[in-house]
Parts: sequence; C-alpha cells; structure tokens
Amino acid sequence: MNIAAISTGPYMEMCYLVWGPEQKALVFDPGFDAAMIFQSLEEHGVEVAAYVLTHTHYDHINALADLYEKCPAPIIVHSKDWAWAFDDRNNGAPYYPVPRKPETEDIQWLETSKDWKIADLHFQVLETPGHTPGGCCLHFPESEILICGDTLFKGSCGRTDLPGGDPRQLKDSLKRLKQLPDETRIFPGHGEGSTIGDEKATNFFMQ
Repeated sequence: MNIAAISTGPYMEMCYLVWGPEQKALVFDPGFDAAMIFQSLEEHGVEVAAYVLTHTHYDHINALADLYEKCPAPIIVHSKDWAWAFDDRNNGAPYYPVPRKPETEDIQWLETSKDWKIADLHFQVLETPGHTPGGCCLHFPESEILICGDTLFKGSCGRTDLPGGDPRQLKDSLKRLKQLPDETRIFPGHGEGSTIGDEKATNFFMQ
C-alpha cells in the first residue's frame, strides 16, 4: 500500500492519498489547495476511488467541491458531521471561507459499516467522536496504518472547545485507539506522524 502526504492551507492540514496496485486512490481530508492535490494525483498516476473524510471542519474539506468537479467519486463521511459541514458557523475567516458543498448525492455514511473494501483497499472504521460529533479514524489493519484526522496528534490530541466538541467523548475515543497494536503508524490531520506505541509511552493524553 502507498501513502502520500500533502500539507495544505494556512493551517498545514494533512491530506493523504492512499492507493494499492490497482492505482485507485482514497483521498483523505482534502483541506485546501485543490490544484496541488490534483497535481499529486497526476504525478502518482492514480485515479480517485473515493473521498473519505475523518471529520468536516473547514480546514479539512475546503478543496472537496473543486476536486469533485474534476474527479467525481463517492464521498464517504459520518452523517453527524455532514449535517453541519456547510453551515455558516463552519468557517475559519480570514483564512478559510465556509466550504462549498459538492453538487452530488453520491454520499456514503461511514457509520453504516465497520469494514470497507474499495478497489483493492480495505479499511475499518473507528468512530472517535470528541473533536467533532462524527469524527472517525480509518484503520488499515493489513498495513498497520491509522488515518486519525484531528483525534490524535503526535504528543497531543484534538481540541474540544469548538462547536460539537466533547472532552469526555474524546477521552473515550483515545482509550479506543490505545487498544490498537503498538506498531500501528498514525497519520494525523496536522503535523508529523508517530506510532500508537510511542504515543502511549509519551503522550500525556494517552496515559
């Protein structure tokens, strides 16, 4: 399995492209800089199989509509987050406007299945609310990779003071992540990666 990390926008949000031998890519959290994400897809010679959203804060989805227009594909997201993704409150002015909603009905809900198989990629859904009501982490068990959005960072975790945040839920979500194998590599929504084992050993929020 291949993974490419693309730092996007003023907040350096991490968009990830994940693909296997079939060259069909999952695009995780296209936050900003649609042209740069599209260029990366072309450079790697991959087609978009689906857009997968760990959550729908403005800095994680602002490029979604632009990318969808060029490369239509299913959008996979938790319904609790999609419900407010395009509200006026979901903006980060002056850096991020309210995200533009893609003109499509091809939406699939992450919570409808724990196991997903798209092209030659298999991932499991871990519902991890707390940063947002519908936040999810996506676990690729065969490759020991976790796309964790803003639930867990190297040395930290997601904030809970934004609308929909819940510190008790986030605490429970981090407990769930502690059950993953220590060697699982994490790919967070901001900053550099780590492993579950390292975070259990050094991250105060995982103690």
